[in-house]
Amino acid sequence: MTVLIIGGSGFLGAELVRQAIAAGHTTAATFVTRPVSTPGATWHALDLRDPERVDAVVAETAPHLVVNATSGHADWAVTAEGPVRLAMAVAQHGSRLVHVSSDAVFSGSRIHYVETDLPDPVTPYGAAKAAAETGIRFVAPDAVIARTSLIIGGQRSEHVRAVHELAAGTRNGVLFTDDIRCPVHVADLAAAVLELGFGDAQGVQHLAGADAVSRYGLGVLIAGRDGLDASRLPAGLRARSALPGALDMRLDSRATQRRLRTTLRGARQFLSAGA
Repeated sequence: MTVLIIGGSGFLGAELVRQAIAAGHTTAATFVTRPVSTPGATWHALDLRDPERVDAVVAETAPHLVVNATSGHADWAVTAEGPVRLAMAVAQHGSRLVHVSSDAVFSGSRIHYVETDLPDPVTPYGAAKAAAETGIRFVAPDAVIARTSLIIGGQRSEHVRAVHELAAGTRNGVLFTDDIRCPVHVADLAAAVLELGFGDAQGVQHLAGADAVSRYGLGVLIAGRDGLDASRLPAGLRARSALPGALDMRLDSRATQRRLRTTLRGARQFLSAGA
C-alpha cells in the first residue's frame, strides 16, 4: 500500500516515514524547506496554504493512507485551515486520513480528558488545532483524529533538547513542577498512528503515554537516561508565570489502547529502558 506522510521531515514525520518503509509500504513524504535523505521514500514539496498544490500531491501519489504530522504552531493558515484543505483533497481522491492533533485543544480545567470530551482551548495554538479537528470531522467523517501529548525520543525532540541545553547552562528558563502531561515515545506514537490508519477506526482517538509527569519530572527522567546532572535542571512554577495554557492536563488513552496492538508506554518505562 502507498502511504503519504505530510510533514515527513519533522520529528514525528521522520519516524512515520521510517516505520512505513520498514513495513514494506510504498512511502511518499512532504517537506516545506528541504527533504530528508531517506532511502526508500519519495519527497514532495508542499505548503498546506496552497490548495492547488495539496490536491496535486495527493493526486500524484494516489495514497491509500495519508497521515498529517505537520506542526504549524499557532499559524492559523497552516494549523487550522491547512488540514481541512488536506482532508478535502483526501476525501476527493478516496484516501484514508489520520490527522495528528494535540492535548492543547483542552484547557486543563478537568485534568482528565477522554475521547468524547469537547475541546475548550485557551491558547492560539490550541484554538487552531481544535478548529482543524472540527473542519476535518465535517469534510471527512471517516478520518481518524489522533490527539497526543509531549513527544519524546532523541535530541530531535524539542523537549529532550531543552533538557540538554538547560543542564548545560546554554538555555535560560525553568522546568515547571506543576505543568503535568502524559508524554509518549515517538516510536510508540508512530506505530499507533499507522496501526489506526490501516485499521477501521474513525473519529477521535487518544495516543498519549500511560504516565502523568511534570515537565520537571520528565526532565529528571531524561537526564537519567542521557547521563546528565539532574541537579543542574532549574525548577519553577508555571502558575507563577505569565504563560497561558493548562497546568495539570492528562489525556486518558485507555479506550484507544484497548483496540491497539501497539503499547503506549509511560515515560517512566521508556526512559528507564533507555528509549
